[in-house]
Amino acid sequence: MRSWSAPNVPRLPGESIPLRLYDTSAGQVRQTDPGPTARMYVCGITPYDATHLGHANTYQAFDLIGRMWRDAGHEVHYTQNATDVDDPLLERAAQTGVDWQDLAEREIELFRGDMEALRILPPREYVGVTEIVGQVADLISKLAAKGVTYVLDGDVYFSVADAPKFGQVSGYDEQEMLALFAERGGDPERPGKRHPLDWLLWRAERQGEPAWESRLGRGRPGWHIECTAISLGNLGPGFDVAGGGSDLIFPHHECGASEGHAATGEWPFAKFYTHAGMVGLDGEKMSKSKGNLVFVSKLRLAHGPMAVRLVLLAHHYRADWDYVPGLIADAERRLALWRSATALASGPSADELLATVRARLADDLDSPGALAAVDAWAEDALARGGPDTGAPALVRDLADALLGVTL
Repeated sequence: MRSWSAPNVPRLPGESIPLRLYDTSAGQVRQTDPGPTARMYVCGITPYDATHLGHANTYQAFDLIGRMWRDAGHEVHYTQNATDVDDPLLERAAQTGVDWQDLAEREIELFRGDMEALRILPPREYVGVTEIVGQVADLISKLAAKGVTYVLDGDVYFSVADAPKFGQVSGYDEQEMLALFAERGGDPERPGKRHPLDWLLWRAERQGEPAWESRLGRGRPGWHIECTAISLGNLGPGFDVAGGGSDLIFPHHECGASEGHAATGEWPFAKFYTHAGMVGLDGEKMSKSKGNLVFVSKLRLAHGPMAVRLVLLAHHYRADWDYVPGLIADAERRLALWRSATALASGPSADELLATVRARLADDLDSPGALAAVDAWAEDALARGGPDTGAPALVRDLADALLGVTL
């Protein structure tokens, strides 16, 4: 599947700072320690509706990680999936009378446009699950050979009893898991399962649903196994960061980690499990099922993509927050301030600002702190001026390279 175009990212002078990042599985902020190539997998969209602000919040968070690693001199190998066949997509297609493949293709193309406009650095591999059905079936067969699966009416399940590390990503107890499993696509009450938390790896063909020939028979992948197969196939085990929204902590990342452990024998499957907060509207999480969405495409066309990006950067990536219209007005004022200051012929030295922005982002992506530092420089430049003729250009470059904001 085609990714989107990559923007040019300026190189910055001086020394970078190692990135410290919150690891959900450890429950604390730790220093990342990638090799020459930093490896990151971020779970992608299920394309049955347009990109909303919650999506953009997630992908911008992991974009900041990639930018910090690049600033430190690492090559970044970034992989993302698109769940281009799944129950919600099929249900939406049936409701609207649109072919499910056409719906997925349309929404993925809109997503690409939104990501490119927001200057989100693209993944090296952008993979649709429909492209790797055979690869998923091969992985499930490998798991079956290890004795961790069973078959129920043609469907293949992973047995949670054979997942010794299950629970170590989320830290949730069984009652929390059962509640979230039922809420987020699981089937805890299906008769015949060995344990309510056993999860689906392969869905045997149902009448009227898409299916593919495979070594498992005709059918299609379950949800979690697709990301395990794609990340293993492109990044290998023990990659640096597995990411997504906080609603993916359980069951998605929990199940995927156990699948990876069973397949490779290595733990942890990813060194960090990192999650972005949820964006709400009127006090409720923004979600397609609730229909309370603020679409990125409409917001960026009305106000410009850099203002949208600044709305997101004004919140810490792990925070849950509500969108209100005043936020975009605040972002537009901030953008105007920065652009006025960097249009000056000279200004105060920006060397200390660069060090501060690096330090703030290195501390678990403190983007609000980074924005405040740029605000202070811009206000000083406009109020008092300064003799450094290179400072405005350096501020433009650091805003672009580290924050993804073009001025």
